[in-house]
Amino acid sequence: MLTVETRPAISPTEAKGMDTAALRGAFLGQGLFAAGEIRLIYSHYDRMIVGGAVPAGGSVKLDHVGECGTASLLDRRELGVVNVGGPGTVTAAGQSHAMAKGDVLYLGRGLGPVTFAGEGRFYLTSAPAHASLPARLIRLAEAKSFTTGAAETANHRTIYQFIHPEVMESCQLVLGYTKFHGGSVWNTMPAHLHDRRMEAYFYFDLAPEARVFHMMGEPSETRHLVVANEEAVLSPPWSIHCGAGTGSYTFVWAMAGDNVDYKDVEMVAMGDLR
Repeated sequence: MLTVETRPAISPTEAKGMDTAALRGAFLGQGLFAAGEIRLIYSHYDRMIVGGAVPAGGSVKLDHVGECGTASLLDRRELGVVNVGGPGTVTAAGQSHAMAKGDVLYLGRGLGPVTFAGEGRFYLTSAPAHASLPARLIRLAEAKSFTTGAAETANHRTIYQFIHPEVMESCQLVLGYTKFHGGSVWNTMPAHLHDRRMEAYFYFDLAPEARVFHMMGEPSETRHLVVANEEAVLSPPWSIHCGAGTGSYTFVWAMAGDNVDYKDVEMVAMGDLR
């Protein structure tokens, strides 16, 4: 079963007038994971798709998505898959990829239908692609990583880059995830903007009672979303994106837009946040 929800782009002027329910309806992705289903959100921000596939011991197939206007999703798109569950397999173009928790799979344009099987919980991101590139399975040991922040500022974390120019070639999709060191809960702080790319956050490995307070909005007009486990946030190019959790968590970050330059950001001084 496939479910697709379309999210139109929201301007910063519109966002200023939104209450909590409207903000959550526009920017928060809930209920992405359901047994035996694929659930997607089609965003008008850089035409990014985010979603979840849960084969629940069986299999589910991702093929035609009407919102994309093509016979099969990958006819004009690339796809990033992150397994946040148990062992599973992803099959495309006759090639099967066994994925453990934390593995990332890139599937390029033109690879046809994609089948998910096993006990995996697969987080999906997709962006339009201008070229056909080979599939690649990237395990944690193959990712590029660096550690930043400090325990004193509660943001000591390691950033793992998977679909990234220093690891592999993609068209416009850039993806990785961030893990925190003991006692640290702040992500992406100090905050920044990148007007040439949108970004999607996906929070996982939160305890059932834990929450992340995800900060968004213009630097001078901030808002927040309260996010639970396995929920996603669509972050517009005009918005900051950072957050703090009530406990430990991991988050996947994925970007699409004009370039794949991870460092193409505009830093926001703490004193400029309101």
